[in-house]
Amino acid sequence: MCGIVGAVSTRNIVPILIQGLQRLEYRGYDSCGVAVHAAGPGRGAGELRRLRGISRVADLTAECEAEQLQGLTGIAHTRWATHGAPAIDNAHPHVSRGPYSRDEDRPDRLTLVHNGIIENHEELRAELQARGYVFSSQTDTETIVHLIDSLYEGDLLAAVQAATQRLRGSYSIAVLHRDEPQRLVGAREGSPLVLGVGADGKEMFLASDAMALAGVTDQIVYLEEGDVVDVQLGKYWITDRAGQRAQRPVRTVQAMSGAAELGPYRHYMQKEIFEQPRAVADTLEGIEAIVPELFEAAQHHAPGDGAHATFGAVRQVLILACGTSYYAGCVAKYWLEAIARIPTQVEIASEYRYRESVPSADTLVVTISQSGETADTLAALRHAQQLGMRHTLTVCNVATSAMVRECKLAFLTRAGAEIGVASTKAFTTQLVGLFLLTLALAQARGLTTPEQEAAHLKALRHLPAALQGVLALEPQVITWAEQFAAKENALFLGRGLHYPVAQEGALKLKEITYIHAEAYAAGELKHGPLALVTSSMPVVTVAPNDALLEKLKSNMQEVRARGGVLYALADADTRIDTGDGLHVIRMPEHYGPLSPILHTVPLQLLAYHTAVARGTDVDKPRNLAKSVTVE
Repeated sequence: MCGIVGAVSTRNIVPILIQGLQRLEYRGYDSCGVAVHAAGPGRGAGELRRLRGISRVADLTAECEAEQLQGLTGIAHTRWATHGAPAIDNAHPHVSRGPYSRDEDRPDRLTLVHNGIIENHEELRAELQARGYVFSSQTDTETIVHLIDSLYEGDLLAAVQAATQRLRGSYSIAVLHRDEPQRLVGAREGSPLVLGVGADGKEMFLASDAMALAGVTDQIVYLEEGDVVDVQLGKYWITDRAGQRAQRPVRTVQAMSGAAELGPYRHYMQKEIFEQPRAVADTLEGIEAIVPELFEAAQHHAPGDGAHATFGAVRQVLILACGTSYYAGCVAKYWLEAIARIPTQVEIASEYRYRESVPSADTLVVTISQSGETADTLAALRHAQQLGMRHTLTVCNVATSAMVRECKLAFLTRAGAEIGVASTKAFTTQLVGLFLLTLALAQARGLTTPEQEAAHLKALRHLPAALQGVLALEPQVITWAEQFAAKENALFLGRGLHYPVAQEGALKLKEITYIHAEAYAAGELKHGPLALVTSSMPVVTVAPNDALLEKLKSNMQEVRARGGVLYALADADTRIDTGDGLHVIRMPEHYGPLSPILHTVPLQLLAYHTAVARGTDVDKPRNLAKSVTVE
């Protein structure tokens, strides 16, 4: 991981490769590089040239211009470190010069970029070293490029096909050989890769994300698991896992390139926090009634797999997700059990597939993912399907993603492109989709009346205006952030429906401020966390006016009695007032079951403004990537 771009053209493709990397910068990365089949005065007919760096794409761009790098075929990459530290030697593209002694001066003959993780890289490395290949990096990727070179007998496609039979793990790769100009070969297994067809029918592109090709082409072919693609000028061939020729549909994809404009905001995260009223409104656009058809955006795999039949057949729900999406699922559990009266289990996707579980054919498996390419969630979905759970539904922000293609039903949120690594509007629109799912299941189970559904829809439609009211609290949140900036630890408390909101608030703070933050169900204070409370440990409390309010007030008193300093997000009628050791921001209104969506926003603002005060890289926090496409 994290980003791949490749191109074959009759023009210099370096600007295209660089532009593609710039569009993928939002995913997070720690190094970047480009390699081309060189062209221009003084360049050999079969020379590969490569430039790499451990700074930003802008610096790589300047180096390409200084070196006058040109080529008609090339590959480029942004890397988020897995095997090996962020360093020049570990940056992609990687090259192979064939078996040689370290002292030999031999030209590069093969170059490759890779997303994913190769699980048997140590075994392959030992084998290749024994055959005379010299490794210059700590990466698993370098084993792939040397393996392909060892199998190369004049046909790059055949060498890649043979190499993929030896690889275990996940990968998407793009490969270029010195002796085969204007030819790229790509392959994927467990990591996304798309083919782009140029408007002139001659240019061809490879990328890990269609967004990388925005402005270049909107004709996209989504490669399937096990596919290998041979890309040449004006033509391409796809072979499947069995080595047979395969046809994949060409789709017109309108990439969300305009969303990359920062506008008047300091950071993309701030912009995306303030885009939430519009994102929620867009997600609700056209919804006039709670009907199963809201969840039929995906292709049905067989007759009877529609939402009507599925919702009537399921007796329980299993939610699979990671990170922020997992906390959205935790909120949904409260809704599904309270409103739809359906037993619900929420699993961390990366844990679910590695434990013994008890499958049930009448389970609705719900995956939640912003990108729809989250490796752990996709793997958990496939595991559930292998266990015989065929009722699948995803809540996702990308209509063309693997998650949408592999689930039988889908609800597509309309958050738009999210650039900041820390998710904001994707989370709140996921909650909207999950609430609609709750209502649809309640309807299928005969638990709601038309009047109740109308009341819920009215509340949903008021959400954008209610969110605007919460965003108006920003000046008060900034005051809190100025106090948090000097802290190194924080505690977040919530109860019931708002406990996952506290968890999400703690996650946001740790992601972008690097303050250690933990969240607890407030009733658990006396069972251990209370030992951490001191005057230097701020305690953030989510305090809506619900059935657990009085219990929560008692928990707050436990903190104050130990000299702790409380920061409470309280509804207007909670009778929680600012005092000694207690700071209160008053929420504009209580919002019943939808209250978690509103209480999330000031916690996002708190994390954002604390990060700004601490001077961290808000949109690209250290060690993190936007789309986690490796396990």
